[in-house]
Amino acid sequence: MTSTLHPLDQLGPVIRRRSPLTRTQAALARGRLTVGFLGGSISAPQPGYSWPEPLVAWLADTYPAARITVENAALGATGSELAAIRTQTEIIDRGCDLVFVEYAVNDFGTEAGRRARTREGVLRQLRRAPGCDVVIVYTYGPDLQADLFAGRVPPSIADFELLADHYGLSSVWMGLQALQEVQRGLLRWEDWLPDAIHPGARGSLCYAQSVLAYLAEALAPAGDRAAAPAPAELPAPLTPGAWDRVRLVPLGEPAVSGPWTLRRVTTCHGVTQLLVTTAPQAGLTLPFTGRGLVLAFDFGKASGEIRYRVDGGAWQDSVRDCPDWAGAAGWLRPLVLAEGLASGPHRFELQTLAGPGSAGRGSRTAIGLIGVVE
Repeated sequence: MTSTLHPLDQLGPVIRRRSPLTRTQAALARGRLTVGFLGGSISAPQPGYSWPEPLVAWLADTYPAARITVENAALGATGSELAAIRTQTEIIDRGCDLVFVEYAVNDFGTEAGRRARTREGVLRQLRRAPGCDVVIVYTYGPDLQADLFAGRVPPSIADFELLADHYGLSSVWMGLQALQEVQRGLLRWEDWLPDAIHPGARGSLCYAQSVLAYLAEALAPAGDRAAAPAPAELPAPLTPGAWDRVRLVPLGEPAVSGPWTLRRVTTCHGVTQLLVTTAPQAGLTLPFTGRGLVLAFDFGKASGEIRYRVDGGAWQDSVRDCPDWAGAAGWLRPLVLAEGLASGPHRFELQTLAGPGSAGRGSRTAIGLIGVVE
């Protein structure tokens, strides 16, 4: 009986080690390790069984003398645009020693230039700050399937691999591991992805096992000998305009007109406070210094659209789709309002819309984050 090489077998390896886990090893030796996660719903903590759960359980079992702290900042239906304005506060400021970054699936539909700038911005922020260990992981989504079964690396993953090579970051292709197990009859598709994209408990364990194979080798006593040291200096960016310096503006800083309120919330993952209005033609003005501006909204079927302009230019109306799965609110959704500006002072103005101008949805405008790309 002869066998032919399946296209999936041409895509490996699953694990690419590019640098040792120096900070992770030092943290474990001290007895305290903080592990961070950035990604979409595949990595988010809410299901209680996503792949970070067995990974963290393995760390706690393997290193019982260490206090393991978990900072899972992954958010469903979000990509590296939102991550770029959250990395400092959600990962770096929380002292993460080891960070896993997962955006190959959620960044798929983003224009290649934009996702290159935001992804590299996230990685440069992580590398620049305290020098935490960073591992890029790739999951699976239906948009990647055509390339995978043709034996091609999907562009969303290939672009990440260029960054991994440039910054000396290890990567683990969890989705390829799972696909190969399906191909070999070791994993049933319905046990892996009950809804075609989000792993169940069995699929999450498969994802985690590929990362655990990497960690077991990298954290072994002589494991760091197989990987070259990461560059001591941060190399020049591959992508012009990378979002590597981002500042969050306090929600109380913009000047407002109309009935806005600042509210503490627990219903929108990723933020604890919102700047809210339900009135049409409510206004907001923000002077800022930088080269780009991003607002993240608590978005859903109750949300209205906005009109905005920068530096007194022409008004633009936002037009955002609202998928069937979205609720009335609760989705922290970014909107890039300006990018590629000349670095320096600018003035941003916003007006709320309602009725026909809000695509037939509600009239609620709720801002959760204001990020300035410097």
